[in-house]
Amino acid sequence: MEAISEVYSVSGPHDLVAIVRVPANDDLARLATEQLVALEGIEQTETMLAFKSYSRHDLEAMFSV
Repeated sequence: MEAISEVYSVSGPHDLVAIVRVPANDDLARLATEQLVALEGIEQTETMLAFKSYSRHDLEAMFSV
C-alpha cells in the first residue's frame, strides 16, 4: 500500500508495526478500517498518532551538556 512507508517485525504484544504517512486523518481512518483489515491474516489493528518526531541528532543535542 502506497501510504505505508515502513514495516517492522517487533517483539511484545504486537507482531508488526507499520509507519503510515497520509495527508489527512480521514485517509488514515480509511486505511485502518477498510484496507488493512481486509488483508488475509490481519485480525486486529491498533492506531497510534505521532504528534512530534525526534531524530537521533535532536536527541543527542537535547541531552548533551
